[in-house]
Amino acid sequence: MTAVFRPRPSVVRRDSGFYGYERALERRGLGPVAGVDEAGRGACAGPLVVAAVVLGVRIDGLDDSKLLTASRRESLHERITATARAVAVVVIPPAEIDSRGLHRSNIEGMRRAVARLPCDPGYVLTDGFPVPGLPAPSLGMWKGDRVAACVAAASIVAKVTRDEMMIALHERHPRYGFAVHKGYGTADHRRALRTYGPCPDHRFSFSTVARSGAGEVMGENEVGAGTV
Repeated sequence: MTAVFRPRPSVVRRDSGFYGYERALERRGLGPVAGVDEAGRGACAGPLVVAAVVLGVRIDGLDDSKLLTASRRESLHERITATARAVAVVVIPPAEIDSRGLHRSNIEGMRRAVARLPCDPGYVLTDGFPVPGLPAPSLGMWKGDRVAACVAAASIVAKVTRDEMMIALHERHPRYGFAVHKGYGTADHRRALRTYGPCPDHRFSFSTVARSGAGEVMGENEVGAGTV
């Protein structure tokens, strides 16, 4: 019978720093370590964007993308994409979210992102919950983007990529204010939904959109006269 390799348990101290998990895994021969995170899970419009990152060098200042200013995220995004060993991004459109469901779309997006990495990770750290079906051992980490550098890097890549996409959608549908709220259900966004009804880039399976009940769906090329 072939013996199954099981690495010795490794304890990561609270004070081991943002790179503690990667260092511990690499010492056990489980590198390179990929971090995976998403952006847009709670939005009612626009895509879900999932990123996977294998860091190449230490980058100071990494943090949960939600805790960073837009300019700081953009600066870190440039450094990540310039120095990372591998970066992969998956975009899941609203129609797929509606047909597959949000959580299943998220899981599938994480699998696709890891599969698209140009190198094979030895271990995968995912933000929030475990992801079955990955090509390497993995760990779902509660608030992983605040405790593991590679997950934080993935959160920044996903967030910056999605924000740029929502700004582009604002040009097509300016009446909703996508450039401001990025598709999340703010008061202004809900008011626009009640006034104009949803556009093709809304998630029709979400209750905020389903409850809007105003007008017909805007055509692909129709744009409003101004922002909310």
